[in-house]
Amino acid sequence: MDFMARATAIVGGAMVALRRFGATGTQAVGNAPAIPEARKQGIMTLKMPTAKGWAPGQVPEAAPGLKVNAFAANLDHPRWIEVLPNGDVLVAEAKEQPGPPKTLLDRAAQATMRRAGAMGASANRITLWRDADGDGKAEQREVFLDGQKQPFGMALVEGTFYVGNTDGIDAFPYEEGATRLTGLGRRLVTFKPGGHWTRSLIVSPDKTRIYAGVGSLSNIGDHGMEAEEGRAAIWELDLRTGTARIFASGLRNPVGLAWEPTTQTLWTVVNERDGLGDETPPDYLTSVQDGGFYGWPYAYWGRIVDDRVEQDPGMVSRAITPDYALGGHTASLGLCWMPEGTLPGFPDGMVIGQHGSWNRSTLSGYKVIFVPFANGKPAGPPRDILWGFLSEDEKVSFGRPVGVAMGPDQASLLVADDVGDIIWRVTAA
Repeated sequence: MDFMARATAIVGGAMVALRRFGATGTQAVGNAPAIPEARKQGIMTLKMPTAKGWAPGQVPEAAPGLKVNAFAANLDHPRWIEVLPNGDVLVAEAKEQPGPPKTLLDRAAQATMRRAGAMGASANRITLWRDADGDGKAEQREVFLDGQKQPFGMALVEGTFYVGNTDGIDAFPYEEGATRLTGLGRRLVTFKPGGHWTRSLIVSPDKTRIYAGVGSLSNIGDHGMEAEEGRAAIWELDLRTGTARIFASGLRNPVGLAWEPTTQTLWTVVNERDGLGDETPPDYLTSVQDGGFYGWPYAYWGRIVDDRVEQDPGMVSRAITPDYALGGHTASLGLCWMPEGTLPGFPDGMVIGQHGSWNRSTLSGYKVIFVPFANGKPAGPPRDILWGFLSEDEKVSFGRPVGVAMGPDQASLLVADDVGDIIWRVTAA
C-alpha cells in the first residue's frame, strides 16, 4: 500500500467513525422515501473494501429456490452483457482510466479506487462466450472485438453491431454466428469522454432508434456547466436518418436502460450526487420522459435544492420526481426487465445490479435486487436475488455486481462481476 493509500485509510477511517454517529439506519427506498436532511461534507466520505475475489468453490448467496454457478470466468473487469439472438453472450471488459489528479482528494479517491480494483489498465475489448452444449457453462471464448476505448454498451440491429465506447457510438458489420468482427467501425455519435465514462445502449422496440446513457463529468458541475454540455443525459440516435439528440437530461449518471413491455416505456437507474450524507440523496429507478429534466445538478428527488450549486429556479421548476428510490450511494448500474416465471417466486419486474458504495459510513449495495412491477410501475419493496459479495466486516469485497441480462434460455439471469472477474448464472434450484 502506497503512502497516499495509507493516508486515505487513516483519514477516511476517522471520518467514517464520526459520521456513523449521525447516520440514519433506514434506507431511502421506494416510491415515497424518507430522505434525511442534507449534511454537507467538507471532506467527502471515502470508504471502500479491498478487492479480494472469490475463493475456489465460493459463490454468492442466492434467494430461496435459486442456485448460482459461474457461466464464464477469468475475465478482466467484466462490466456489461449483451446476449445475441443465436445465444452467444458478449461481455464488455473495461476499467476506469485515471487522469492526472488535481487535488489531494483526487489522489485519495484514486488510491481508494485502485485498492478496490475499480481503476487501472483497461482491457478495452468485448469477448464472446458460447455455451454450445447448453449446460449453463460457456466452453468457448473468443475475442469478439478489441482495440476499443472503454467499451460498455452493445446492441445488434439487422446486421450491424453497435458499441458504446466512452467517446461515442461506433457501428460494425456483423454476420450471424461470427465469433469476431473483422470490418472497420464507423463513428455515428461523438461523446465527451472521462468522468462517468460508461455508455450503455439499448435498442427501441421497433428497432429504429438506439438510446445511450451518458453520465456527468463531475459530481455537481464542479468544472462549470459548459464542461457538462451533452452530458448527464440519455441520448437518442435515429438509425434511419443518423441524427442524434438529447432525449432526457438532468440525470447525473444514467447507466442501465430497460424497456417496460406493457407500456413500451424506457426506464433507467441513476447514480446520484455525493457529499450530502449516507442516504442523501438516494440513487433511483425512473421512467424516462421525452424532453424530461430530472434535476441535476440544481436539485434532487424532484425539487429539493442543492445549495452547493449556483441555482437556476427555472430549471428547478421543471424537475421531475423519480419513480422509485434505491437507497443512498448503492451504485445501481445494471438493469433489465425480468418476466414472471423466469425465476421461481418472482413476478414481472426489474432486476438491478448494485455495484456498491464507496462514499458512506456504512456500505450499501453489493447485491442484485428485484423491484416488482404492476400496471407498468414499481409495486412493492425490493427483494434480494444475490448477495454475499461483501465480507461481514466490510473490509473486503469478493465481487461487485454490475451488468445484468436475461440468459439465452430465457430461464436464467446473467450477472457481470467485475471484482470476481466472473459472469454468474442464476437459475431455479
